[in-house]
Amino acid sequence: MLTKEQKEKYMHLAFEQAKKAEEQGEVPIGAVVVDKDGNVIGEGYNRRELDEDATQHAEMIAIRQACKNLNSWRLVDCSLFITLEPCPMCSGAIINSRLAEVYYGAFDPKAGAAGSVIDLFKVEKFNHHPKIYGGLFRDQAAQMLKDFFREIRRKQKQDK
Repeated sequence: MLTKEQKEKYMHLAFEQAKKAEEQGEVPIGAVVVDKDGNVIGEGYNRRELDEDATQHAEMIAIRQACKNLNSWRLVDCSLFITLEPCPMCSGAIINSRLAEVYYGAFDPKAGAAGSVIDLFKVEKFNHHPKIYGGLFRDQAAQMLKDFFREIRRKQKQDK
């Protein structure tokens, strides 16, 4: 079981990843995967626009890196920290990679698959059900997204 301090530490690392995305004009979403010993084994930030690839979500990148670092597709006993509730694609990757726990910040009313739109983690027929903890630093995560999109709209108005 992770301590409150550990959860805060890893969530702040996810925010650092989100800032990298924002600096490159991407939607600021970041993720880190932590093993049972507290080592960061995967990290990623949203790169859909940069890579012109719909699958380049922060979670997908962090999960791929963690699998590579462990030489296994099974991330048993590992935890994922994300700044935004995972979408259906990322939720599928979370389930398939056997992550033990997921902690996320802001809720996603448009594509959230951990309860906001649909809850894929509660589908009984799936063979794995990670523990899900939503709302960790949710205000900070939501504000980061609001500020990003507000700036996009401001620039669009300015360019007209």
